[in-house]
Amino acid sequence: MFAFPGFNSSGLTLSAGPRFQLCDGLNRRSFLQIGGLALGGLTLPQVLRADAASGKPNSKKSVIMVFLSGGPPHQDMFDLKPEAPVEVRGEFSPIDTIVPGMQFCELLPELAQRADRLAVIRSLVGSEGRHAAFQCLTGNDVERQPPGGWPALGAVASKLLGPTAVGVPPFMSLAPRMKSPGWADPGPPGFCGQAHAAFAPYADKASLELKGVTRQALAARQTLLDQIDGLKRQADAGALAGTSAYYEQAFGILTSSALVDALELDREDPSIRARYAGGSTEPAGYGDAGPLLNDYFLAARRLVEVGVRVVTVAYGRWDWHGRPHGTNFENARDHLPLFDQGLSALLDDLRERGLDRDCSVIVWGEFGRTPRVNKNGGRDHWPQVACALLAGGGMRTGQFIGATNRFAEVPKERPVHFQEVFATLYHQLGIATDHQTVNDLTGRPQYLVDHTRYQPLPELV
Repeated sequence: MFAFPGFNSSGLTLSAGPRFQLCDGLNRRSFLQIGGLALGGLTLPQVLRADAASGKPNSKKSVIMVFLSGGPPHQDMFDLKPEAPVEVRGEFSPIDTIVPGMQFCELLPELAQRADRLAVIRSLVGSEGRHAAFQCLTGNDVERQPPGGWPALGAVASKLLGPTAVGVPPFMSLAPRMKSPGWADPGPPGFCGQAHAAFAPYADKASLELKGVTRQALAARQTLLDQIDGLKRQADAGALAGTSAYYEQAFGILTSSALVDALELDREDPSIRARYAGGSTEPAGYGDAGPLLNDYFLAARRLVEVGVRVVTVAYGRWDWHGRPHGTNFENARDHLPLFDQGLSALLDDLRERGLDRDCSVIVWGEFGRTPRVNKNGGRDHWPQVACALLAGGGMRTGQFIGATNRFAEVPKERPVHFQEVFATLYHQLGIATDHQTVNDLTGRPQYLVDHTRYQPLPELV
């Protein structure tokens, strides 16, 4: 059993066609149309062909990006102000962490014991202030885009680095379908091209359904492999010449590949899976965001372990304006303990498997929250400053970077721009933003960040 609704071990889209049929009633054209799994309109063979043509290096560096949809309250997590007036400091108290001088919210005791593995940016600036994953996924503003649009981090990694292994997409999104499409954004391919769009197996249930084929006909992988063998025997070589290798790779992804195995969470050691336990498959908050489900953290680890370069996770709903949907603090009491458990389990798992040196983790949302609690017990949008959490990848951790004033309103020292974080993430992947460019759709080379202003964070790398 898969842990996520809408995904199954067949993982296929099969559609009827007019050409000759195999003995089980499936026709050859059906097989050739397999593979439109939320890949920006391209089939898996097209994407694999593009990857194979790239001749990219086979670095194992990776990034897991956890997007906290809606904007988490920085002053209730990592930047508490216990000396501020009650309408600013809120209901939570700080607790000491394992690192002297670092304090976290009392609802984050597990992360507090792992603070030596965390770098917390308390002075993140540059937010557009819009409810969307776009800036967190691309590092750029949606209003000012070159022809083709800004690509997500994962799309750039796909284009410049390519896959680490046959049948393993470089860029994957675990964002499910949501009512708020801006939060469900898997990461745009932009001017990198549709071949580098995120592979998003949970985003489009329709593309995972079997059309015109019963599940009984595809109940076992061996059955499907037998059908593929039959196709090879019956198809004329000329029709498949030059394409069969890519279709075989596509069948590998969709049937017996490491990717499908990685998404079968029931294969995980029960003791490891128990660490991640918690949450629900239901949409978090009031129905317009992704689920608050710790299995997403486990899936992300399993994916980078098999070679996915960039995995994005949409976790929970953090837009807490107050009643009638619960106060900021009621929602925090629901979200923060699960977040604490799930992220801590991920950090432990990565270290125990020796993945923490190569895998960088970034956790953030699109902006911070208002310093003063509103009349409904909520905190509203606050793009002036936010927080971000980084771990792994050999970065220098166990530190705060930046600080805000006494009401957590604005940075008072070391403001850190979104693009500095992205320059750091690209550096972690082995991509040098001071000279690396990608052509937009007019053929004009575009830098990935404004390298004249923003460099990788020297505090981290």
